[in-house]
Parts: sequence; structure tokens; C-alpha cells
Amino acid sequence: MPKQPRQKSSPSSLKQPVAGKAVKLSKEPRLTAGEDPMRESPAWRISTLETVDPFGWHRIDSEKLGEVRRKIGDFESMTWNEILVVASHRNHAVSVDRLCKAAQDRLEEIGQGDVDELVSLRLSGPERIWGIRAGRILKILWWDPEHAVCPALLRHT
Repeated sequence: MPKQPRQKSSPSSLKQPVAGKAVKLSKEPRLTAGEDPMRESPAWRISTLETVDPFGWHRIDSEKLGEVRRKIGDFESMTWNEILVVASHRNHAVSVDRLCKAAQDRLEEIGQGDVDELVSLRLSGPERIWGIRAGRILKILWWDPEHAVCPALLRHT
């Protein structure tokens, strides 16, 4: 009698459903880094960067721009919590009504008059970067080398 060719069995035909696996019906959500922007490092949006007076980046020279770039890079190694809470004496959100009139007017001109607050990042001495924070992203607006966007008020006066 001639031998019949053997049929090859595919791996999928050998698989059998597993019965009896317990399914956990009560799941508890866990907070992941993607759900809390304060636990994430910042990201930058530069399409909003201003290059006109009064607080434009057009006034910055290449040497200073290199320093700014390095300091922004340093912020990338931190979380928003470290930037705005731990180092709140340097970096913080500022209510728009506390900004100088020129800054408030400029926000209106660029269609951002509905923003409640801006974030100020201190680079050194009076130098600040100002932007609008949306989650983990800071939409960079202004270069403020003289701390003019929101002048510091003297305490106890």
C-alpha cells in the first residue's frame, strides 16, 4: 500500500483555549506620567515666540542665545513639579492682571487675551522667559532680560 503524505500541522492548529484563568473584575486605575503634566518634563513650543518689541527675541545676541539654550536644556532634566513647586521662588505662574500694561496689551494683540496666567522661568538675575503653559508644553512668548514684564514689587511697601 502506498504511503500517504503526512499533513503538516500548523502551530495555530495546535493551540487550545486556556480555560479556568481567573479574570480580575475590579480594576483600580493607576496614575501614569502621561496623566499628570506636573510629573512630566517640559516640552517647548516655539511657534509662538515673539520677535517684535517690547519683549521680542530679536534683541538677543548669539552668545546670550547659547546661554538660554543651555538653561532651557537644564529645565528638560526636571519635572514641572520641580520647576514650579520646588523652585517656586525662581519659576512660577503669574496672573495676567499682575503683568505690566504693555504685556497685557500685547497678549490682546496676539489673540491671547483669554489666558489667565503666564509662566515665568528665571534664567539668571533679572532675565526671564515668559510663556503659556498647556499641560507639559510651554508655548514660549517673550524674552525679558530686565524683568520688565512683571516688575518685582519691593516687600513691605
